[in-house]
Amino acid sequence: MKRVHAMPFGASVLQGGGVRFALWAPAAEAVVLEHAGAGEHRMQRDAQGWHRLELAGARPGDSYRFRLPDGLHVPDPASRFNPDDVHGASQVVDPAAYAWQQHAWRGRPWEEAVVYELHVGTFTSEGTFAAVQQRLRELAELGITAIELMPLADFPGGRNWGYDGVLPFAPDAAYGTPDELKALVDAAHGLGLMVLIDVVYNHFGPEGNYLHAYCPQFFNPAHQTPWGAAINYDGEASRTVRDFFVHNALYWVEEFGFDGLRMDAIHAIRDESAQHIVREICEALRDGPGRERHVHVVLENDANQASLLERDAQGAPLAATAQWNDDLHHAAHVLVSGDADGYYVDYADAPVARFGRALAEGFVYQGQPSGFRDGEPRGEPSTHLPLAAFVSYLQTHDQVGNRAFGERIHMLGDAATLRAAAACVLLSPHVPMLFMGEEFAASTPFQYFCDFGPELAAAVSRGRREEFGRFKAFQDEAARARIPDPNAESTFLASKLRWDERAIPHHAARLAEARELLALRQRRLVPLLAGQCGAGRFHCKDALLQVDWTLGSGARLHLLANFGLEEMACAAPPGELLWSIGAAQAADAASLNLAPGAVHATLQLQQQQQQQQEARLD
Repeated sequence: MKRVHAMPFGASVLQGGGVRFALWAPAAEAVVLEHAGAGEHRMQRDAQGWHRLELAGARPGDSYRFRLPDGLHVPDPASRFNPDDVHGASQVVDPAAYAWQQHAWRGRPWEEAVVYELHVGTFTSEGTFAAVQQRLRELAELGITAIELMPLADFPGGRNWGYDGVLPFAPDAAYGTPDELKALVDAAHGLGLMVLIDVVYNHFGPEGNYLHAYCPQFFNPAHQTPWGAAINYDGEASRTVRDFFVHNALYWVEEFGFDGLRMDAIHAIRDESAQHIVREICEALRDGPGRERHVHVVLENDANQASLLERDAQGAPLAATAQWNDDLHHAAHVLVSGDADGYYVDYADAPVARFGRALAEGFVYQGQPSGFRDGEPRGEPSTHLPLAAFVSYLQTHDQVGNRAFGERIHMLGDAATLRAAAACVLLSPHVPMLFMGEEFAASTPFQYFCDFGPELAAAVSRGRREEFGRFKAFQDEAARARIPDPNAESTFLASKLRWDERAIPHHAARLAEARELLALRQRRLVPLLAGQCGAGRFHCKDALLQVDWTLGSGARLHLLANFGLEEMACAAPPGELLWSIGAAQAADAASLNLAPGAVHATLQLQQQQQQQQEARLD
């Protein structure tokens, strides 16, 4: 089986031999292709600013770059591979050269997803695609069904979170070759794992973006963003820009076999077109590869736009499949750690109730005014959506790495409360997500790191320390000096997981409990989740939380959790025991005593469902 995505950009290997090169450079009157082995060739320009050339002697593996009239050399913005980093030459890649093994793979329904977010460079000591591949079986055995790779688009230097990418079609060479990435996806499919890729369509990184030199039409100065002029999705000549990103989404899914995308910070995309670019990309994926297999789009969207998560009459997404649920994270973080700085202020008044609402309804903010945003309304009603439309978690790269020292949540808060919150997420009808190492309470931080050129590196290091100067703990210059330098290699190395920790007793115990909960979820809950639609109900009494959900099958799921410091008594929920820790039957058989950090979950099945589950368990 071969996977090739045909696109009008970049270098395309021709069936009869040779390569076709295409560059959209409307601001350049002439462009010269410099090809290793075939010399220099002036490209043919058309009225729309496309420069094209076919070279019969070119072949896969050849290096090439473009020379502008002022002598500036630039890589191909649609390069499939840039082995010498973002300032170097691009390399011709034949996407048909990789022989796929998993011919029958058609993906998995979204309600089966348990997502594991990982950064390729720090997931293993080697920091490569091949090294990630060697760990896939362990993730599958843990109960993970989808891995989400942080952005891979070629970034400057040898280390980066990935959100500073400038060549959106080129997997960064620090991690390996395109074929090694395909082998990773192929192997994951063989183990039943979906693979999602994080893509950044709201900006380009600050180093290595040459588009301004020959294609200023790529940006729209009418819209300003934290990164400067916005990507041009709605101005003059925006059609070609939109095509560039639509093709990028299709490219990752069709050519690399990814099962979907996580779209970074779409609230930062400026697009006033009749059809927003996010909807256009979702439509292209649904009407393209989505006709033959499961393809999912997950959004990061601070605006909480439930309208982007709507379903049709059959329950299929009209646009995106799901959204990262920062509301649930923020409420849980306040609950566990007591933090109330910054955006956490919106959850600090009643964290148990906020957490309960997120579990029951998805979004906490569904149009209510946000104190952090000076009273501005935030969000749209979400109670009609299936709860699988929400990817929920206690940690992500953002919420760990944007702390000054990159501490994980178990380093910050009460262990019993954290354990209870984790069980609530893993046993809910939401799609749960773990951040790499969370399953064994990794001791390593995840810090902000990058590898920019000297001038930019100094500015980034200075800016990060000044940013934290707004916080009381870092008002002293000596305190700010302790913040790790993002450009120091030691900051990157400190963030690498230590897999041998899993043998240490307290890490092993956390891993065993995560494995047990995920196995329970897969065995008992996942078969009941298809077709689930609409919110649950929640009730808080002091720090006691009760949440009740109706699953797609009509079964009922009941959850009790004590987030207080004292034992609490409550009525026992109906149904068969699913999971319980810290709960004991009271003298009155109809009541429970819940210790601090206790969680108690029960499941009410209809008779036919009970028989089906018993048959599966046998």
